Amino acid sequence: MGEVMQLPSGTIRKSQSLSNSTEVPESLNHRLNSYAVAASAAGVSVLALAYPAGAKIVYFPAHVHIAPVHTVPLDLNHDGTVDFNFQDTLSTTTASFFHSGRLSILPQAANEIWGHKDSIGGHYASALKAGVKVGASGKFSSGSRSLAYGRQEGSSFYCEGKWNNVGTRYLGLKFSVNGQTHFGWARLNVTCNAPKVTAVLTGYAYETVANRPIVTGKRKGPAGIDAPAAVAGSLGRLAQGARGTAAEQKP
Repeated sequence: MGEVMQLPSGTIRKSQSLSNSTEVPESLNHRLNSYAVAASAAGVSVLALAYPAGAKIVYFPAHVHIAPVHTVPLDLNHDGTVDFNFQDTLSTTTASFFHSGRLSILPQAANEIWGHKDSIGGHYASALKAGVKVGASGKFSSGSRSLAYGRQEGSSFYCEGKWNNVGTRYLGLKFSVNGQTHFGWARLNVTCNAPKVTAVLTGYAYETVANRPIVTGKRKGPAGIDAPAAVAGSLGRLAQGARGTAAEQKP
C-alpha cells in the first residue's frame, strides 16, 4: 500500500500583486481563517462566505510533488470531499527483471476525466494544452485514467503516454457539487525516468457556476474579477479540517 499525502494550506502562497494574481496575502489568509472558525461556531455556512458577487472561477496555486508509491487526493473546490486521487505506483517482478511505474488519476463517485483510448485499448487522461474549453462537449468518461507509464526490462528503458516529459499540460475535470455538474482543470508537469514516473501539481481551478465551461489555464471569470476572496474563503474550510489537498512527502 502506498502512502496518502495531505496538501497543506501553505500551498497557497503570498501574492506579490493582487491585481495580477489570485494568490492570497498571508494577512488576508489569517483573517479569513478566523472568520471561517467564527462562522462555524455560529452555525453559519462557510460556503456562503466563499464566493464574492461576480466571482466565477476559483484558482488554487500549488507546488505538490507526486512521487512513486504515493496517493495524493485532490479536493478541487475545497468543500471537504475528495474529488479525484492521483495514484503513483511502482512494481517489481519476483526475478527483479521487470520494473514498472504508472501515474494515474482516479475519479471519485460519478466524477469524470477528459481522456482517450490508445490503439490497444488503454485508457489515458488527455494532456490538454492551455486554452482548451472544458465543458459538456468534452471527451469525458469515468474510471481510472493513466497519465504516464514507465518500464524497465533488463537494461532497456521505456516511457509511454502523452504526459511523458512534455512540460506543462492540463487535465480536464468534471465533478459534482451538491448534485450539480461543475468543470475544472489541474495543471501538472510529468516526468518519466523509467521505471519511475513523477509529477508536480502546480495549480488547479474550477468554475463556480454549474454546467458552465472553463478554459484550461484561465484563472479569472468573464468579468475579469480576481478570485482572492473566494480562495481565502476556501482556506476557511481548510482551517476547519477539510480533507483533500496534497503535500510533498518522500517515498
